Amino acid sequence: MSTENKTDQSGGPLAGVKIIELSGIGPAPLCCSLLSDMGADILRIDRNAPSGLGSPRTTRTDLLRRGRPSVAIDMKHPDGIATVLKLVEIADAIIDPFRPGVTERLGLGPDECLARNPRLVYGRMTGWGQDGTLNQAAGHDLNYIALTGVLHAIGPKELPTPPLNVVGDMGGGAMFLAVGILAAVIEARQSGHGQIVDTAMTEGAAYLATGAFGSLAAGDWVHERTSNILDGGAHFYRCYKTSDDKFVSIASIEAKFYAILLEKLGLQAADLPSQMDRNTWPAMAKKFEALFAEKTRDQWCEIMEGTDICFAPVLTFDEAFEHPHAKTRGSFVDVEGIKQPVPAPRFSRTPIGIKSGPPELGANTAAGLASWGMSEDEISNLIDSKAIGWLG
Repeated sequence: MSTENKTDQSGGPLAGVKIIELSGIGPAPLCCSLLSDMGADILRIDRNAPSGLGSPRTTRTDLLRRGRPSVAIDMKHPDGIATVLKLVEIADAIIDPFRPGVTERLGLGPDECLARNPRLVYGRMTGWGQDGTLNQAAGHDLNYIALTGVLHAIGPKELPTPPLNVVGDMGGGAMFLAVGILAAVIEARQSGHGQIVDTAMTEGAAYLATGAFGSLAAGDWVHERTSNILDGGAHFYRCYKTSDDKFVSIASIEAKFYAILLEKLGLQAADLPSQMDRNTWPAMAKKFEALFAEKTRDQWCEIMEGTDICFAPVLTFDEAFEHPHAKTRGSFVDVEGIKQPVPAPRFSRTPIGIKSGPPELGANTAAGLASWGMSEDEISNLIDSKAIGWLG
């Protein structure tokens, strides 16, 4: 795909799937962005005034809201709730990003929605899950992964380090919600019955670390950070600073790849300890640090990039746009003047794409409702009653 300004109106593998998104922050919006990119017809129901949730951001750079219309509805107005329930009647799924019990109090809980549409998939996205001792507690990504053991394993010895919000919110939340929604929609089309999909970031994040739990069970995991192969403890699986204060990544786990690494570093295996001797890893890391500090990042790229060392330069977000591999594949795209990742994965027969940039809040209220079958008179009456429309 070209990295020019490019949006997609052609469909995708989820063309015809209709999803209502009750607006939230973090994982639910990313899930809906993904499903929209894949062709789903998603109607985002925004509040009719600012929510105060999440980090402040201009609308055009709030990329998690891209690709679907924004309809502003007063969720405390009886006609607003009635409007959402009418939309539910023709939806395949609805996504609830609130704490347990909120939609029930609004009159939009699973009982009300499934009564209107027995085939509906009701996707629920929370940090802690719908039940459990913490289900009503506030939290963010960092708290959820803290409870799983994952956060304890990430960072230097001195302190666990937040891995942005990609592990809990986006990996353990958004991706598991998307898979759950799609699995339940497929099953509903076969059985005629919808169901609730309870997605908890704690459980999704823990599932992502299943391999680490296997290492723990095998007795191979050391709880002290930077003591294991995959947490930066191994000298052959970590990052090194270069002479220009930049960084490179090395992941030469396999013996044949490690042999190439040693060769490119000018080292002889016969003069070194065994690769998997954990007791020698700190000393070997010091040796590697000194060697990598002798050249710039670009010089190391000339020596190692494209080989079987398992090497890559550590790039900033800005640098990632310009890397030759990313440019060759078109891994980033410009939409309405904003560079951003291209949708993934890629489909050979039903290509996907970004339908549009993020709209202003409530900008598509009338058009969005009309596209889901509401008449002009119904929409006009709702506007007059202030049940719909942006008031912020």
